[in-house]
Order: sequence, then structure tokens, then C-alpha cells
Amino acid sequence: MRRDDICLYLGPANRAELQALITNRNTARKLVWRAEIVLATADGCGTVEIMRRAKTSKPTVWRWQARYLDEGVDGLRRDKTRPSRVPPLPRETRLKVIAKTAQETPPNATHWSRSSMAEAVGISPSSVGRIWAQAGLKPHITKGFKVSNDPMFEEKVTDIVGLYLDPPDRAVVLCVDEKSQIQALDRTQPGLPLKKGRAATMTHDYKRNGTTTLFAALDVKSGMVIGECLPRHRAKEFLRFLRRIDRAVLKPRDVHLVLDNYATHKTPEVKAWLEKHPRFKLHFTPTSASWLNLPSQRCKHRLPGSDRAVLRRDHVKANPQGQLHQRR
Repeated sequence: MRRDDICLYLGPANRAELQALITNRNTARKLVWRAEIVLATADGCGTVEIMRRAKTSKPTVWRWQARYLDEGVDGLRRDKTRPSRVPPLPRETRLKVIAKTAQETPPNATHWSRSSMAEAVGISPSSVGRIWAQAGLKPHITKGFKVSNDPMFEEKVTDIVGLYLDPPDRAVVLCVDEKSQIQALDRTQPGLPLKKGRAATMTHDYKRNGTTTLFAALDVKSGMVIGECLPRHRAKEFLRFLRRIDRAVLKPRDVHLVLDNYATHKTPEVKAWLEKHPRFKLHFTPTSASWLNLPSQRCKHRLPGSDRAVLRRDHVKANPQGQLHQRR
């Protein structure tokens, strides 16, 4: 293929910019010889001379001469996109991967991995990962669910949600729950406090001091919490916590407690105590629906550190008078 030499005129600004690219030590090598091709062309050099100076081929010289004529200096700075050397996967292969992921399981595993799917379909594990990412599939994740079989599910949900949205007048609504088996750990050495440029430190080893149970009652309206840690989780400890609630809430007010269906909440001792304290009214969540109880959600996400920001260990310290505010 032959082509006549072309004439190219460089303005002072463009020439200075190209010279700066060549003299800059941080300029990429490919950009340097592209600038040399344009400068040599503007100086009147022939194609063979330009090839000798830039140490490149004739089609390359012609390509960058034409690129500069079309796009200027900016065209020299970037490469045009090229098609991938590896052809894209056929649509049938992509659909096959998606169908096998959603409808089948491997013979010796619970879910597909990238390597097992790649072996089954005959493509690379990276291709499987890209197909899953584009389709939004995560076969290694399984979310559990539980359907309540409580025959009075609708009535109980309506009752509890009604307490949250429209609580009775001159009454306190408390959501009561327990967090058992909290490990009482003590580090073997004191750590260093947090400071600028350094995180707080804590020893890796610890000393076990048994376990404790946190009883918590959350006031739905004010967010105040009555909390107490007791060594065990029995009806005896639950009655003790009920007495503490009785002391904290002003006597004229009714107390509506939202509870789960734990056996300690329904023992004869608890029922006898409730008969002597008629202002306490219990509202049990449906079976397998403890998510209706607000402390369950807070304990689920924030209790591993005793949740000092939400569940205060001792309500008396936060409220020296030891009483919840009256509901107006």
C-alpha cells in the first residue's frame, strides 16, 4: 500500500504542547513517539525518515498522522477501543448458567460454586462470576424464614400494633424481652485508650466469668429502658424483674407488657402475681413472631456490646427518681 507524504502545519501552541510531552520524563513512551511522528511530519520529513526516528512501522505513522488531523493533540493522548480478543459468550451459554443456578443443585454439594459451575458448563470460573454478577445471583447465600402457625395470628398482631400506634390513655406500654447467655468476659490486661492516629487496644485473650441474662423493658413512647442483669433465666428472675417494673412505673398508671411466648412468662407463680397486680396486662406475640417485640430487634443488631447506647444496664442511674414519666 502506497500513500503520498502529507503536509501538516503546527501552530505555536500545539508545537509547544508536543515538545512538552517529549521532554517530560513522566510521559508514557507511546505518547512520546506519537508526538515525535507529528513533529517530524510538520518539519517536512518523509515517511521513511519518520519511521527511522520513531522506530515504528509505516501503517503506524500513517495512523497517527490521520488521528492528529482529525482530533488534534487530544487524539494522541488516548487509544481507541478495540474489540476483545476473546469472543463474548453466546446467549445460550449465559441462559444455561442462570437456569442451572436457579433450578438445579450440584450432585455433591448444597449450592453451586464458580469452579463447579464452570466445570459443568465448560467455561472459565471468571465467566461464571461475571454472569452471576450481571444476573444478581448469589447461590452461596440462603435467607431463612419462618411462617407462624398461630391460629390467632391476626388478632394478636392487630392488638400489639394497635398498642404501638394508638396506646391507651393514662397507661404505659412496655416491650419486655430477655437476652440470655451473655458471656461476662474480662480482659487479662487493660488496654490503651483511643487517641489521634491510634485505635484503642484490647488483649486477644480473656477470662471467663460465666454468663448472665439481660432483662429489658422498652417504653414505646419515650424510648426509656428498664434493664437488669440477673444470673439465671427462670420464672423467679422474671418475677423479680416484674417487681422492678412495678416500682419504676407510677401506681395509678396501667402497664401493658408486650411479651413473647417463653414458658417462664406463663408459670403459676407469674399468673398468681399478675392476679394481685391487676394493672399489669400482658400481650403475647404470635408463635414464631417475636419480631413484633421491639427489644428483639434491638438485641438482634446491637446487644453484643451490652448496647450501652440503647439498653442502659441500670435504669436508676439514668433516672434517679426511679420512675417513668407519666403518660399525658
